[in-house]
Amino acid sequence: MARKMVKFVIKQKEATSVDAAGNEVLGKQLELERKDVWDVCWSNDDPTLLALMEKTRMYIVRDTEPEEPVQSSGYLCSFDNLQVRSVLMDEVLMSPDQMRKDNIIDREARSLRDLREMVGKISLEDTKQYIQDNPHPRLWTLLAETALDQLDLEVAETAMVQCKDYAGIQFVKRIKLLQNDTLKKAEVAAYLNKFDQADKLYYEMDRKDLAVELRQKLGDWVRVVQLLKAGSDGGDDTRLEYAYNAIGDYYADRQHWSKAVVYYNQGRNQEKLADSYYNLEDFDSLTKMASYLSENHPLLPKIAEMFVSVGMSAEAVESFKKCGRISEAIDCCIMLNQWDAAIELAKQSNSRDIDNMLARYATQLIDKGRIIAAVELYKKAGDFIHAAKKLFEIAKEETGKKSSPLRIKKIYVLAGKLVEMHREKSMGSKYKSKNSDALSGLLDDNASLSAIDSRLIDSAWRGAEAFHFYTLAQRQFYADKTEAAMRTCMQLMDYEEYVSPVSIYSLLALSAIRCRSFDIASKAFVKLEEVAPTAEDRQDYQQLAETIFIKHPPKSKASLDRDTCLNCGEASLYKWSKQCENDQCNSKYPVCVASGRPIFNWSFWVCPSCKHKADSRLTDGIQWCPLCHMEPMTSAQQSTAR
Repeated sequence: MARKMVKFVIKQKEATSVDAAGNEVLGKQLELERKDVWDVCWSNDDPTLLALMEKTRMYIVRDTEPEEPVQSSGYLCSFDNLQVRSVLMDEVLMSPDQMRKDNIIDREARSLRDLREMVGKISLEDTKQYIQDNPHPRLWTLLAETALDQLDLEVAETAMVQCKDYAGIQFVKRIKLLQNDTLKKAEVAAYLNKFDQADKLYYEMDRKDLAVELRQKLGDWVRVVQLLKAGSDGGDDTRLEYAYNAIGDYYADRQHWSKAVVYYNQGRNQEKLADSYYNLEDFDSLTKMASYLSENHPLLPKIAEMFVSVGMSAEAVESFKKCGRISEAIDCCIMLNQWDAAIELAKQSNSRDIDNMLARYATQLIDKGRIIAAVELYKKAGDFIHAAKKLFEIAKEETGKKSSPLRIKKIYVLAGKLVEMHREKSMGSKYKSKNSDALSGLLDDNASLSAIDSRLIDSAWRGAEAFHFYTLAQRQFYADKTEAAMRTCMQLMDYEEYVSPVSIYSLLALSAIRCRSFDIASKAFVKLEEVAPTAEDRQDYQQLAETIFIKHPPKSKASLDRDTCLNCGEASLYKWSKQCENDQCNSKYPVCVASGRPIFNWSFWVCPSCKHKADSRLTDGIQWCPLCHMEPMTSAQQSTAR
């Protein structure tokens, strides 16, 4: 850094002052002149002392007399207690991110240096006389420390009085009352911050209690533990635990939770140990700790709140139950959206009407347009019927919006799955009773449902079936499997309440024309004319039908051979027929969800989830149910009923 050199001059002009007698006294003129000065610092505690930098030398000036210079290039920071502190700013600016201690330099005044050299070489009285000739509190403090080290308490007390150290005076008075010189030396060493020496002296005197007390005051708890363990009795358990907890606090203040856990565990501080586990996110240990605590332990509610804050509802409920706070456990389940557990707790304790709370919360979600959230709420609460109802409503809305058929199918599949979960729940609860009461229990459960709910359960999969066959027929049609697409469309004729009749018969007409089944295409056009939304559309269908059937009479040219009924043996089954046309037979056949055609053999696979069937000859290579996509097809399941 560039330094600006100036001429430094101090002049005291003539001035008058008043002495004790009231007479005016003429002041003395002083003059100090130095050249090439670039930094100055006055002493904070002595107005006659001044430090200045002249080129590369530092001068300490007392009155107008400079001491011998010291080689230095530092910038002056402070000057007090006969010590000048300077900073090597050039070095700092060269590497400001890497500060070093040697960039800060402390220089002592000559009087302090001389006194340090005198100490130990001359008597304390001569040292005292020197200080009286050059008075300064720092020199008296040094004399007091030296006198204390030599146990010359009278000189030490005099020095303390001169530097106005009241605490030091009281310490000297207390030392005078001690009879043991070794104990005096130990107390003096502790006073002079020579703690290891004091510790050693206490230990030699067999006064480990004083050594422990000293280390406690210093906060050196590791040494406290060592001293307590070194005792003949192995240490006081209470003081050891206190020391371990203090060490744990030290590490906790510095966020070293893993080390804090060790010492809190040794100190048996369960509350702070729980806090450490929480901050470490060691919830396994926190769970074990909660299980070890006794019932109604005051720490259990706090641990439960910790579990709640991180969404661990099961552990929180167990902790609340252990301390008898069932209401808080229910609130926890509600807040974490665990309504099934909340309902179970409410039934066990009869504490509140949880069903009304569930209904109000679901209503709020629906009013806000969060219907999916309401469905999830009902599902978590185990009210699968209400959840399925909401999904059916969503599916109908999506159908009205003409959304993707695949999306609508997924919604219906989810609704059907919820109904199956209701059935499994009912079956599971009823079969817990005796077998003789199981049937009556199931009948009672069905009787408790409304007529609408009963119809919903019976037709749970019809919506999914409708859109499954609709998407299947389109895939078959665009894959040029027109006859298969036509057979699938024939199954769709039973689902006009779900899929638009115009869509069904339009696809049927296209498929039938492509596979040369003009008789079926003619019937499809007849239905299209019946369900046409407007007269203009009806006229368009009529014109198109005339154009097609003038060239192609409504006669079937595709392969429409009939299959043999497995019951009566007559060839009375079309490829799309689900029921034998023999009036004396009327056997019904399931529809294959993989192909869309009825299964005319005894070898088929049944989905364990949706209970729909597929021809076993078509399931090779298929890993999931074609309808619900939820259960994998294992080789054992594929060979079912073969």
